[in-house]
Amino acid sequence: MNSKNASAAARDIFAKAGPVVALIIMCVILSVANKNFLTSANLLNVSRQMTINGFLSLGMMVCILTAGIDLSVGFTMTLSSVVMAICAVKLGWNPYLSLFIGVVTGMFLGLVNGLLLTKCKLPHPFISTMATQNIYKGIALVATGATPIASIPPAIKWAGANFVSSDPSTFLGKVPVCFVMMIVAYLAFSIFLNYTILGRHIYAVGGNMSAARLSGVNVDYVRTMVYVISGFTAAIGGIILTGRTNAAYPLSGMLMENDAIAAVIIGGTSFFGGKGNTLGTFSGVVLITVLRNGLNLLNVTSDLQTIVIGAVILIAVFIDVVRSGGFAKVKRLAKEFAKEIE
Repeated sequence: MNSKNASAAARDIFAKAGPVVALIIMCVILSVANKNFLTSANLLNVSRQMTINGFLSLGMMVCILTAGIDLSVGFTMTLSSVVMAICAVKLGWNPYLSLFIGVVTGMFLGLVNGLLLTKCKLPHPFISTMATQNIYKGIALVATGATPIASIPPAIKWAGANFVSSDPSTFLGKVPVCFVMMIVAYLAFSIFLNYTILGRHIYAVGGNMSAARLSGVNVDYVRTMVYVISGFTAAIGGIILTGRTNAAYPLSGMLMENDAIAAVIIGGTSFFGGKGNTLGTFSGVVLITVLRNGLNLLNVTSDLQTIVIGAVILIAVFIDVVRSGGFAKVKRLAKEFAKEIE
């Protein structure tokens, strides 16, 4: 095996095992630092805490797989839950119809993101989704009058508030419904990405967009659909959050995109596109949730937690650049630019 193959193999092993190793190390440190960390009550609490970011990260992952990003994912979640709550509480509509409208709203908001990128030809989804992030936030604030919508019907709260069994003395009586939903969603997305035409096209577009287009892939359709998917998963996250809090808050999605991006990149999905999987993203979600949970147990303030998560994102992106050979790409581009100047 030559040095290049060995280097590539090492990066592949690091990408797959890195998040798991980091999670194990973090769990050992937190269990020593706080005796309550490994209690069953806290671990079940972690399983509930991770579900919202788990769904947001799924949508973020498919966007990043195409070398894109969805900065609006937090307020897509917020606005879809606000629309759902307005239909159910303010208008008194059937709660199941309201649930459906909330999900459709999330998918529509994702469609807007996709069309801005593919039809309006904005240069990068960073720009378009940063714009829609603020638009969706503003609409949510205007629609609610900047106040929460409470008294959510039980049918809507079910996913976020209930447990698998109604008997709290059993194990299933302590497992949140939303956690089971998340596990099912990750299994479904794994099948989708690996065994469907659209799933394979997502990898193809992220790996080499020009080659994908030449091979007959409808690149604009694929790039649009990943944002529709992101809107769908954000809406599911909004349903769970609304059920957990018994209210739809107009600022509930503030900075949630940060945790989603961190989880996806930590899990091995490359910012350059074309590489990543659901298992890695799940590992990243668990790691971020455990980190936040541990910081809370150690009484670290929310301001310091923000600094820590920011540092984690920075480290994750740096690692992604290293394992993807990003520095070599930067050097090559710099040389090409220098030749053009000459």
